[in-house]
Amino acid sequence: MDIIFLKVKEDGQGKRLDKYLALVQTELSRSYIQKLLEDKRVYVNEQLMKGSYKVKRGDQIRLELPEPSLPEIKPFVMELDIIYEDIDLIVVNKAAGLIVHPVPGNTEYSLVNALMAYTDQLSGINGVKRPGIVHRLDKDTSGVLVVAKNDQSHRALVKQFKNRQTQKIYHAIVKGKLPYQKGKIDAPIGRNPTFRKKMAVISQNSKKAITHFQVLERLGDFTYVEVKIETGRTHQIRVHFSYLGYPVLGDDKYGRNRNQSRAPRQMLHAYKLGLYHPGTGNWLEFTAPLPADFKSALLELKKVP
Repeated sequence: MDIIFLKVKEDGQGKRLDKYLALVQTELSRSYIQKLLEDKRVYVNEQLMKGSYKVKRGDQIRLELPEPSLPEIKPFVMELDIIYEDIDLIVVNKAAGLIVHPVPGNTEYSLVNALMAYTDQLSGINGVKRPGIVHRLDKDTSGVLVVAKNDQSHRALVKQFKNRQTQKIYHAIVKGKLPYQKGKIDAPIGRNPTFRKKMAVISQNSKKAITHFQVLERLGDFTYVEVKIETGRTHQIRVHFSYLGYPVLGDDKYGRNRNQSRAPRQMLHAYKLGLYHPGTGNWLEFTAPLPADFKSALLELKKVP
């Protein structure tokens, strides 16, 4: 179950609770908010409240979002590219096209299904739908991902990600001649108020997001970059480079005029992950080599005059 905490600001004073929630939680539909109210999953100052309640400045609102209804998750045998494993964690090189955990419409073919077929030692903190999952990569993003094998390791790893103690380095190909050799993108990211399934750089209802980049190679009208992220916002790299006007090549959500011949998917790869071992405390770094489709895209772009 996900929980959202909100504090009513001065501009919300006197608004009906249901209307206020629809205003500030644009990623949730009005019907979904109404369902939360009907199911008694909305609290104001720790008391259950109806939609007609008039909110006041300083009110503390808590929304309880139930897990989506999914059938029983079943193991599915598939080959896993395991970079490292011990009694506390598994580090995998996730293939592009593979979702991390089951979702409605795809409950059988995910990394979680494969992990369940591989081992029965996975942390349970994230519930039966996401055993072992500490962090995620987009479906079409390849690369390094760490999985917790027990609850103690899970808590330690989540704390590192939250406190920005991990090192996350990606490689990407972006469209356009990036005019900078290196730089820092410091722009807050939140739910797109118009297209709710997308994220965007916006000032309201957003969270701080910081991305560092350095050019590795210039390829005509494209740029090959190494990216280091301080924060881990949803779609952060894709949103930030699209915001600059240099979207990730092959990104059909945040880019334009996708070129299938040069990019079968978004050219984004989680190249390196550094973290402190949850058991020993030793610093570890794991790398995943560029996959074949990424290498092919680079070679094709190098041939273009």
